[in-house]
Amino acid sequence: MNRQQLAIVVADVVGYSRLMQTDEEATYTRLSALRREVIEPEIATYGGHFVKSTGDGFIATFSTPQDAISCSLAVQQASSRDAQGASAAERIQLRIGVNVADVIVEPGDVYGDGVNIAARLQSFALPGGIVLPRELAEMVGPAPDVHRHDLGELPLRNIRRPVEAVSLSFGDPSERRLGEDAPGTEQRPFIAVLPFVEHGAPADQSYFSSGIVDDIIHALAGLKELFVLSRGAGIGLDSGERDIRRIGAQLGVRYILHGSIQRSGKRIRIRTELNEAATGVVLYTDQQEGLLDELFDLQSRIALRVVGALAPQIRERERSRALRQPPANLTAYDYLLQALDPLFQMDPTAFARAKGLLQRAIASDPEYGPAHSYSAYWHLLRVGQGWSQDPRADTAEAAEHAEAAIARDETDALALAIYGHVHSYLLKDFETAAELQDRALECGPSCAMAWTLSSVTQGYLGFGPEAVFRAKTGLKLSPRGPHVVYHEHILSQAHYLNGNYDEAARWALRANNHNGRLTSNVRCLIASLVALGLPDEASAHAARLLKLDPAFRLSAFGHQTPLPGTIRSDFLDRLRRAGLPD
Repeated sequence: MNRQQLAIVVADVVGYSRLMQTDEEATYTRLSALRREVIEPEIATYGGHFVKSTGDGFIATFSTPQDAISCSLAVQQASSRDAQGASAAERIQLRIGVNVADVIVEPGDVYGDGVNIAARLQSFALPGGIVLPRELAEMVGPAPDVHRHDLGELPLRNIRRPVEAVSLSFGDPSERRLGEDAPGTEQRPFIAVLPFVEHGAPADQSYFSSGIVDDIIHALAGLKELFVLSRGAGIGLDSGERDIRRIGAQLGVRYILHGSIQRSGKRIRIRTELNEAATGVVLYTDQQEGLLDELFDLQSRIALRVVGALAPQIRERERSRALRQPPANLTAYDYLLQALDPLFQMDPTAFARAKGLLQRAIASDPEYGPAHSYSAYWHLLRVGQGWSQDPRADTAEAAEHAEAAIARDETDALALAIYGHVHSYLLKDFETAAELQDRALECGPSCAMAWTLSSVTQGYLGFGPEAVFRAKTGLKLSPRGPHVVYHEHILSQAHYLNGNYDEAARWALRANNHNGRLTSNVRCLIASLVALGLPDEASAHAARLLKLDPAFRLSAFGHQTPLPGTIRSDFLDRLRRAGLPD
């Protein structure tokens, strides 16, 4: 096996699929000329080796990182000059990632985590820009047209540890880019759901497509902290061939969801597609089939599937966009996006970073309600994780931020749900909590957190079956991703309070597999295992809980928990039997 320490350069053509769809032959010709006249000569100039073409990009290796960086800068500057005069729709731009690692070298290819890291870094680069680890960026000397932007720790897909990275870009760093607003303005993405196409359908049966669109809009409305829906914006558009980029510009949206319907006898097939409006790039496609008799169930299933599939994709796409922006262009929305992942990692260092980002969001725009909502949630999690040095002060902070969010939008389902949880979990005022959370469900019946947090209150009130129902609904509405662990945990707790210890343990283990650092879930898992007569397994998790929260004591927890009466005493006894200290 031939292993070598090399600098790896991975490049990707921005919007390659769109360019090929627009004019395949012209794109191929321009890309071939760019490779022949710019890329390969620059690689040779800096002593590099062109490893292979990836169709929409290339991989090259260099013996030193200085050569790799210098070549990347030269390629991007030459590519920019080469693209001058071309229209925005025809311009070929590259994103480049650079890394240094010990890799496996074969004729025509290289392998290893180091190559994967370079490829993942590339995805965070601005069009025409470069992203590289911070230690490599320090090798780049000052240059008048090269602008640095510290990206902090980037969590890279399928890479165990985050990478501290820096973005290099060229030209005017404050220049607005397509799909971005001016600094200090609202940047939440708009998504338009167009009428679904059903060729040959009788005019009196348009309820098929309109019902599906209504259900999807209704479901997406629950993601208020991320999406701003353009309700019915697509009505009246031509239902034939659609120019996604033209429609996107016309409606002023960043994403477009559309679809088609086919009926055959008693069966129906529904296709959905999500596009990025500025480029027309397809981000997601799906197909569902069923019987006409099951139409309403099918509509709901499609709506939930759309939410579950789209939310993580769009959230990550928006987060990547925010990470690539120069600091001067960041808005409250961008800071909030950057805070969400560290908020839910349940790691003390990441958690502290999330607080700083939320503070920046509020400072950037004090009227931005979601930043206050998640700040309230931050204080809630701080108490629940056992990290609070002053639970009373955190309770006051949580209440203050939740009130501020509702003051900015009294119909914000997320804000109402979190404020209800402050009353339920921290203040033990279950009557007020239930009232706030019922309002949250009225305002946002598709808001996953409204259902999940109201389940907690219902459980504390002793309504076990209702707690299970609400937790199941919240999980069903929750987009799959790292945040789903909390919904799984609350379903576990609901089953525990309803006396279903088998189900409680099953869902707690499932949540534990997604994130083993959520201490409230570990406690529920321990009590469930003891109730099932599995003391050894419970003791193993109790030992793990003490590593996560060394200061945990049953006496303090018993005073803090809102669990009622005999449920609390039984819960404490089961934790004690697993070996947790008084």
